[in-house]
Amino acid sequence: MIFETLKILSEEVDRYLETSTITIENVAIVDSQNDRADDLNDDIILTLVNMEEETTLKNFPNRQLDGDQMRYKNPKVNLNLYILFSANRSTYVQSLSDISKIVEFFQGKRVFTQANSVYNRLNPALDGIGNFKFTVELYTPSFEEMNFIWGTLGGKQLPSVLYKLVLVEIERDVLTKQSAAITQSAGNLSTM
Repeated sequence: MIFETLKILSEEVDRYLETSTITIENVAIVDSQNDRADDLNDDIILTLVNMEEETTLKNFPNRQLDGDQMRYKNPKVNLNLYILFSANRSTYVQSLSDISKIVEFFQGKRVFTQANSVYNRLNPALDGIGNFKFTVELYTPSFEEMNFIWGTLGGKQLPSVLYKLVLVEIERDVLTKQSAAITQSAGNLSTM
């Protein structure tokens, strides 16, 4: 669901900007000798910088009553993703303008669901998407953290903005156990 989430976001933001192209790629390629670096000229690059598990939701049981059978699965993995939008436009002014429009877009839309998101539902890469819900929050690192991020990415700093996607759910449809549901109890409490 990580790629699918980034693809949905890139399509939504791209539609809002109207004139820009958002590419899901590692921004570190821009300054590399890689052949794909030229393909990123005059683009906005969406990069997954980090992810963390949302540990507060880790202990919720994952079970479902299906008729008279109780189905058990491993708990869902809930992730927070840190994504970086970097404007690698031909001019600095255009890069700043694009970053401003991205901030403007997320100011107007923070919650993304199956019902309120417009994306290419015919894309085979997005074929298995069911119901989803995640929120996007502006994340403001300190100067030191930003320097560390760009140092780790190994490139020159571009006009950029960092966001935290909250609660991207990942669940495999694999049963760990299935048993008959308990529908009644018997016994005598007076003997206790």
